[in-house]
Amino acid sequence: MSEPRRVEVHPGCEAVVEFDPDLTFECVDGCTWCCHRGVLLYEEDLPELAERASLDDATTDVHGRAAVRREEKDRREHVDVDGRACYFLREDGLCALHAGHDWKPARCSVFPLEVRVEDGDIRVSVRDSAHDYCDGLNVSERRVIDNLDAFLPRVLWDLSDPATGIET
Repeated sequence: MSEPRRVEVHPGCEAVVEFDPDLTFECVDGCTWCCHRGVLLYEEDLPELAERASLDDATTDVHGRAAVRREEKDRREHVDVDGRACYFLREDGLCALHAGHDWKPARCSVFPLEVRVEDGDIRVSVRDSAHDYCDGLNVSERRVIDNLDAFLPRVLWDLSDPATGIET
């Protein structure tokens, strides 16, 4: 791992980056690995999501927090080993929210990164599991550090706990 560095992501919003500055990422066709997991929602995501879908149909409770529901999918190439994937994952492998509405929940924007707060700083690293399963790492010229504003929505700095993981 390279030395952590402080980066201004949005005006007045800094993050401590704890990954190789040469890391690149680009979603690749056919890879829906990130859509196999449940997506926790920040409370700030709920009004935006409600404009695009029924919260009753699309969400569930996970450890006391709102999350996008996972459901059975017909196509086997876009599902987890249990045959399920994100409610919004279409049969063509695209996200109905992103492809159809040019919007996605904040935690989806963050992927394949992980956010935590330490000593009052937002710290950003690459999810350990992404190194094993994500096909989009280091396949393009798009350096993550140069595009952090696309991965880390401005709303993260307004949240009391912007961490992307939860204790179970």
